[in-house]
Amino acid sequence: MSGKAPMLGVAEALARMLAAARPLGESEILPTLHANGRILAAAQTSGLDVPPMDNSQMDGYAVCAADCAGAAAGAAARLKVAQRIAAGHVGQPLEPGTAARIFTGAMIPEGADAVVMQEMCETEQQGDGDWVTVRHAPADGEWIRRRGEDIQAGSTILAAGTRLRAQDLGLAASVGLASLPVVRRLRVAVFFTGDELAMPGEALKPGAIYNSNRFLLRGLLENLGCDITDYGIVPDSLQATRDTLRAAAAGHDLIITSGGVSVGEEDHVKPAVEAEGRLDLWQIAMKPGKPLAFGEVFRTGSAGGSAAGDNTDAAFFLGLPGNPVSSFVTFLLFVRPFVLRLQGIADVAPKACAMRADFAWSKADRRNEFLRVKRNAAGGLDLFPNQGSAVLTSTVWGDGLVDNPPGQTIAPGDTVRFIPFAELLY
Repeated sequence: MSGKAPMLGVAEALARMLAAARPLGESEILPTLHANGRILAAAQTSGLDVPPMDNSQMDGYAVCAADCAGAAAGAAARLKVAQRIAAGHVGQPLEPGTAARIFTGAMIPEGADAVVMQEMCETEQQGDGDWVTVRHAPADGEWIRRRGEDIQAGSTILAAGTRLRAQDLGLAASVGLASLPVVRRLRVAVFFTGDELAMPGEALKPGAIYNSNRFLLRGLLENLGCDITDYGIVPDSLQATRDTLRAAAAGHDLIITSGGVSVGEEDHVKPAVEAEGRLDLWQIAMKPGKPLAFGEVFRTGSAGGSAAGDNTDAAFFLGLPGNPVSSFVTFLLFVRPFVLRLQGIADVAPKACAMRADFAWSKADRRNEFLRVKRNAAGGLDLFPNQGSAVLTSTVWGDGLVDNPPGQTIAPGDTVRFIPFAELLY
């Protein structure tokens, strides 16, 4: 692929990547208690109604509404308390002219058609037992949860491709699902190129920098539930890069690199991928993040495929820029949706919203720009003053990105497209 090929727009590049994605299609069974954050492999249906029986929404008295109808005209109903029903217990049929002391969640006894909350009742004890005076005329069904009003037996409660949250697990448990089928974890290999890179804890030699991208990208991948193999810092040589790509392809679904995808003499990732597989995309019309590469690395013995996605005996490849903000932004906009699609999630687009810019941006660029911003107390967006691709503090200070189209300036008060980090990090 020639380095002089025209750059693809963000939307077109992402569409091509997602079209090439092959969902894993492999699953395992996990206890529901341990499935948080995993991707549901198959739709789940309920085998029962929820709630499974009519039950009380309140502590109070289960009654026949007709026995209390006179309260509407000021004539309180005086009923004998014939039984006491706690949650988890089954009462006896309610006889006419009686009431049942009932508690929240308890099953409504046969013959009762309403619950009067205890605040509207007065109780007294006599020699023949307890009595309740009801000063409210309840409507039919008042304070009763009907059987199946939340979930009906046979209905789908969770769709395939759902990324399971705490509330999803609670819903599954509410219909008795003790285990769930989930997509196996995506196996991702990562490595980092650059002889200038050092690890925190090591003394910095002249010209060296600490490898922040290793921590950044691993954290982002962990947020997405991936199994990660870290090959560390690979020397700046074509052979070392090829050797690492070959080893990574053998046991992984996806290979992610940081650095070495530009056009310098020491940028070996692009030629190494072309030697071990193929590149289908290279250079995106975006800022930060122009040198983004996408392709496949063939596994040993593979003859390769005729088009992206045809060769199942290959690991996908994504090469990210070395500058930390560029690496961060390209991960959020490209790696995240691609990983989610591989995991079987259909809707991978982040939810953006229109917000007011409380800043000026007079430097229109021919590329799609992604500006680091933060919401302010006035309901607008503030801009981090230094938008350089190496200024990682902008990603910590900010809480989202402004998606600024090519050739677009921004004046205070303009409406812009804001993508919160909360939509991009998980």
